Amino acid sequence: MYKVTKPTLLLDKKKAIQNIKRMVEKARDSGVNYRPHFKTHFSKEIGEWYREEGVKSITVSSIDMAVYFAGHGWNDITIAFPVNILQIDVLQHLARQVKLGLVVESSDAMGHINQGISDPVDVYIKIDTGYHRAGIWHENAVEIKELITTIAKHHQFMGLLAHFGHTYQQTEINKILSIYKTEVSALNQLRDQLGTDMMISIGDTPSCSLVESFEDVDEIRPGNLIFYDVMQAEIESCHYGDIAVCLAVPVVAVYPERSEIIVHGGAVHLSKDYLKDDKSQAYFGKVVSLNGKTWSEPLDDFVVVSLSQEHGKITVPKGQIEKIKVGDLFGILPVHSCLTANLMKEYMTLRGERVSTLHQ
Repeated sequence: MYKVTKPTLLLDKKKAIQNIKRMVEKARDSGVNYRPHFKTHFSKEIGEWYREEGVKSITVSSIDMAVYFAGHGWNDITIAFPVNILQIDVLQHLARQVKLGLVVESSDAMGHINQGISDPVDVYIKIDTGYHRAGIWHENAVEIKELITTIAKHHQFMGLLAHFGHTYQQTEINKILSIYKTEVSALNQLRDQLGTDMMISIGDTPSCSLVESFEDVDEIRPGNLIFYDVMQAEIESCHYGDIAVCLAVPVVAVYPERSEIIVHGGAVHLSKDYLKDDKSQAYFGKVVSLNGKTWSEPLDDFVVVSLSQEHGKITVPKGQIEKIKVGDLFGILPVHSCLTANLMKEYMTLRGERVSTLHQ
């Protein structure tokens, strides 16, 4: 049983492991490599839950994260973020310790890698298939072929890496599946044009959760699915019962006259990510009740209407407000679990055990 006295990120270990197992089995059935993204949990202890399911290779989003997990026994690490050439000396050190994968999108960056990293590294080219955040546009085959030549001078070209981040902006399953099909087709067409033996690595949680088979790719890298969150539930890539983290927050003020409560749980705990309901009202998480052992399904008509630095304002149904008093506890399912986990820096399991992260 857990005991909470301040904003605390509760972690349902059983749900998290079930989420890991589900994707491990799906990847195995499709014959693809599962290289989970650890940017969601960034915890050595949680990393072991993956290892127990047979996972041997991982993805991270920063060099600091790569150093942390290399120090905890992971020796096949891809940093799925364009190389920061200002940290080339750290990358050289990492390349001597582990099988290191790097992501590039320009010959300029690759030139710095060739000059600054003498030990061989695996290099992926970041491809933009429609998200328009980073990467070389998938139709620029000539530019990509030239970059492959630059890579092969000193290092190992591994393949094409993409992230279909625009799936997070969808609200219909068929649109998510359509994006996946279109983008994977674009990557395969590019591979055919290049005429080089290479892998295709993709990794967004919505499509990886909803697609049944990954026969047209070689590797998947989803990360958020270990915890899921309200955003994932709302786009139907998971159920609310799959969400494995919940921010426990104490009630610090009650205002019956306006049917509102104030909780100690604000933007420094949840971030300011929000969604909109069918009336276009913004909300910053889903409220649940706590009983010391687990949490409930989202409570009807309880709405997290605003967050400031430490404060959270929740509107409460009039028939419920008189039952709430200062010192009570509620839970908030986060809109975006990756940001909440990063802000909270540690977890408490439902058995009251503390789980550390790289921030500690």
